[in-house]
Amino acid sequence: MTESQFGATVPDDGFQVAADLLPDGLVVADARGRVTVFNTAAAALTGVDRSAALGKQYDGLLPLRDDDGHDWWKCTDPYGGLPSRTRQPARLLRLGLDGPQLDVSARYVRSRRAGPLQQLVITLRDGASRARWERSRADLVSTVAHELRSPLTSVKGFTATLLTKWDKFTDEQRQAILRTVEYDADVLTRLIGDLLDVSRIESGRLELRRSVVDVGRLAHRLVAGRVAAGDDADRFEIAVHGELPDLWLDSDKVEQILANLVDNAVRHGDGKISIVVEPSAEVGDTGEAGVSVSVSDAGEGIPAELAPSVFTRFWRGNHRRGNTGLGLYIVKGLVEAHRGTIALGRSAAGGAMFRFSLPAGSPPYL
Repeated sequence: MTESQFGATVPDDGFQVAADLLPDGLVVADARGRVTVFNTAAAALTGVDRSAALGKQYDGLLPLRDDDGHDWWKCTDPYGGLPSRTRQPARLLRLGLDGPQLDVSARYVRSRRAGPLQQLVITLRDGASRARWERSRADLVSTVAHELRSPLTSVKGFTATLLTKWDKFTDEQRQAILRTVEYDADVLTRLIGDLLDVSRIESGRLELRRSVVDVGRLAHRLVAGRVAAGDDADRFEIAVHGELPDLWLDSDKVEQILANLVDNAVRHGDGKISIVVEPSAEVGDTGEAGVSVSVSDAGEGIPAELAPSVFTRFWRGNHRRGNTGLGLYIVKGLVEAHRGTIALGRSAAGGAMFRFSLPAGSPPYL
């Protein structure tokens, strides 16, 4: 450690070189609030040269303000505030009144518990990505609230009507109302299940339980279940071409992928629904052989300009009733969890065709 011309203790060159390798901006102030470390990323984010930054007071160098224009350093008072504090969580702040928006967090380094502040460690990131994330989160909360409110309002309304006017309805009318309540309850259950899947996918907590999977047999079982539930058997056709390799996949997740794609075809497509299973010599950039599955219908298809949106959250096209808009987003997440790929195209009959490919994988114990 050396003394700068401003009287601040400056780390040696080795520490500064290491700090410059960090992708985030790093600013360190000493016990007197003078800046001792100012890395390359911090200089790029703030537009301040390192030579001009070293030795300056931290609050003068970084005049951070919140959305209401309040001085963040006066609000948090790192050197004079409660000595029990150890950090300030990340938040969006503006550099000056009209400067760039930064994602800022701070760490308080003390020599002992509740002792005086020895170092103030500030990390800086470009605020644009966090701002987008916060907008996305707000949009998600708003959309989920709306999606939950619609069926809940229906359930509440119908049950209140039954409770107050039970004797005025015939048995047939009561059954019709109860069927509507059951339908809306199923919508809620489906939405909550989909939201849990979305949470696992986005947080990276999705676990794959691999075993040998016969994708052709899964497709046949899925269609048999739909036919037993009332779908027309003549509407489905399944073809398995070639000899498939041993596929070490998560059977439940693959069945969920197929179920969502078939359900999408049934709801939004017309005519015959075709499921084709065939071997794939190489899946994506994995270099592994695997399986490719296409699910297509004979409907109008999806316009090319809408294709980039179909795998986003809450995309439902023109079909809203009973559709959470999360099915295709979940499908993409499950496919990518297997290191696979999925694409939207047009079937020979003119409808939509979703084709996904999964690498064969390996036993979990290898």
